Amino acid sequence: MLHLRAVFVVVAGTLAVSSAEEFRYVPNEAFGFGERLEFRVGYKFITAGRAYFQIGAEPVYREGRPCYDIRFEVRSLESLDWLYRVRDRYRTVLDVAGIFPWEFEQNIREGNFRRDFQARFDQRNRKAITTEGTFDVPPYVHDIVSAFYYVRTLDLGSMPKGSVIQLQNFFDRQTYDLGVRILGRQTVEVQAGTFRCIVIEPLIREGGLFKSEGRILIWLTDDERKIPVKVSTKIPIGTIDAELTGYSGLRGPLSARIAQPSER
Repeated sequence: MLHLRAVFVVVAGTLAVSSAEEFRYVPNEAFGFGERLEFRVGYKFITAGRAYFQIGAEPVYREGRPCYDIRFEVRSLESLDWLYRVRDRYRTVLDVAGIFPWEFEQNIREGNFRRDFQARFDQRNRKAITTEGTFDVPPYVHDIVSAFYYVRTLDLGSMPKGSVIQLQNFFDRQTYDLGVRILGRQTVEVQAGTFRCIVIEPLIREGGLFKSEGRILIWLTDDERKIPVKVSTKIPIGTIDAELTGYSGLRGPLSARIAQPSER
């Protein structure tokens, strides 16, 4: 249960105030408003908790620009709370056109440990205004949730095996390098179905969500949606996995899903 958090760590709108040329534009066919992804978190055959990613059904606005309101939550099962209670919540406000964050929140409740962190990103002046001070940041710096959604917009299928995507992630007073390595293709079966996937590995040192003592592997559907099907992290006693159990509100069809004989 201690490593529940470790297994998870990615429409241009009319702008009311800022001109479109002021910030970058990132094409996105991967996700949109109303997307929800649900996961089982477990060790071997034991279900330890549940998690979800949720994008709000309507835009929120920052600096006059439409944004996605993205929430991530992981919870231990109530029946296991006596052993180790987890109630972790993350939120990022992600610019629709530029796929960069305006705000980030982290609320960690794990056993007796509590942490609350908030950051507002001044993307014009390259500042992160946080609950722990104000810090300089590079252009289009990410939080760990926005970085994950940004990676989903990329054409991963055209990248050679071994390629490393280089990003920068702000967390806890400073900016860290965040690499994402392309490991290749694999077909995996989870409760939500069987999917052709691209396997990636976040190379991250800090920032919660994806941090662990071992490797993190993520299976994304090998299509335009690039939804996470499985996340696996190695720990001293074995491997903890998060597997997709359900999804709704997708931007388009999942062509990477392999239909079973009963569905044909």
